[in-house]
Parts: sequence; C-alpha cells; structure tokens
Amino acid sequence: MSGHSKWATIKHKKGALDAKRGQLFTKLIKEISIAARMGGGDPEGNPRLRTAVLKARAANMPKDNIDRAIKKGTGELEGTIYEELFYEAYAPGGGAMLIEVLTDNKNRAAAEIRNIVTRSGANLGTAGSVAYLFKRKGVLTYDGEKYTEDQILEAALDAGADDVVNEDGSIVVFTDPASFEDVLNAMNAKGFETLGAEISMVPDTYISVDAETAAKIQRLIDKLEENEDVQNVYHNIEMPEIEE
Repeated sequence: MSGHSKWATIKHKKGALDAKRGQLFTKLIKEISIAARMGGGDPEGNPRLRTAVLKARAANMPKDNIDRAIKKGTGELEGTIYEELFYEAYAPGGGAMLIEVLTDNKNRAAAEIRNIVTRSGANLGTAGSVAYLFKRKGVLTYDGEKYTEDQILEAALDAGADDVVNEDGSIVVFTDPASFEDVLNAMNAKGFETLGAEISMVPDTYISVDAETAAKIQRLIDKLEENEDVQNVYHNIEMPEIEE
C-alpha cells in the first residue's frame, strides 16, 4: 500500500468550481439519467446508478430531483437524451487530458471542446492516444486533520481497498471499481466521513510542469469545466502551487 498521488492537487480547482450548486446539480442529473438509461432504473442492479445516486446524496440533492432524473433516463418521464463521449488531448507542456462529456448534441459539443482546447494552446488527440495512461478507479477522500493515516489504512485494508496515500493533508483511498461501494459502505459503517467519493479516471504516472505552464493548464481546465457539456476533466499533470 505505497505510492504517491496528486489527487488532492488535481481536484482542488474542481472543488472550488463545483461549489456552484446549480452547476453541480446539472452535472449530477445528467450522470444519473445516462446511468439509468444504460443499466436500468433500479440502483440495486445498476452499480453505475448506485454510485451516481450516492454522489448526489452527498451533495444534498433532494430525493425528488434524483427520482425524476432516474425516470427521465428510463423513459418514464419525457426528458433529454444524453450521449457519453470522451475527448483526448495534449495539454500545454505535453500532459495528457481526458475530457468526459455528456451531451444532447454531439456536433455542438465537438465544436466547443475543439475551440476551447485549441485556443488554450492544447491539441486534441486521436481516440486512444492518451486514454491508456489512465485507469478507472474508485476514489475516497478523507480529512487528514480529522483522521490519521494509520486509522484509514487499517480500515481500508480490512474493507478491500487497493491503495492508500497521504496527499497534502488529505488521505486518499483507491479501490477497484467493482469493490468501490463495498469499501465505501464499510468505511461509513466504521464512522469515517468522506470528503468525496467517486469512480474516476486516475493516471498511472504524472509529469511535472513549471508555474507558467501550470497556470495555462488551469485556465484550460476552468474553461472546460464551465462548459455545460463537460462532466469531468482528468489529467496527469503534477501542478505546482498556484497563487490564488
């Protein structure tokens, strides 16, 4: 159970952006709807939907909103049909980026993503050009001031986690996607409160960039995440501290 993660650094700006509650709810509703459309409206038999619902509850989304999103996904209520897409890109400095999109208009999304990426000094890649650098994992984040690394490590090992790392005051637990919910439930049952819990794309390795390049990359990430079709932005860049 060793290794090093820049997860807290990667998620820092995203957390600030997602604090805009309306925008966060919109993204969560899209995720719930597409999960229900792809795997059915019963969370018990649909792991992706269970994960999306857990995330929505953690964000204090009202139950009625969750139920409506599920019914729109299954077709019980009329609603927008979203498609899931991934765009791959090379960031300034050569880092890899995966841009997850849920959209009701592929042409609009493609044009807007290309415009944001190219105007920011980045380049879109072909399918598969950077995706191989990332693995889908469950990620649970805990407050390092509230819990010790040993506390989380012991509990996470017992629950079946793959790895535990300490990153800038946050203790991050990584799981196989298939065991994500079991580990989360076990940790919750032992009284550990998460700062965040999600299935995500985590890079195998990271590259370093200087502060100027990092600032460009952060502006690109911010612009992408402000786009209504962009659900998540993942990258493998080890960002230095940027002055707020």
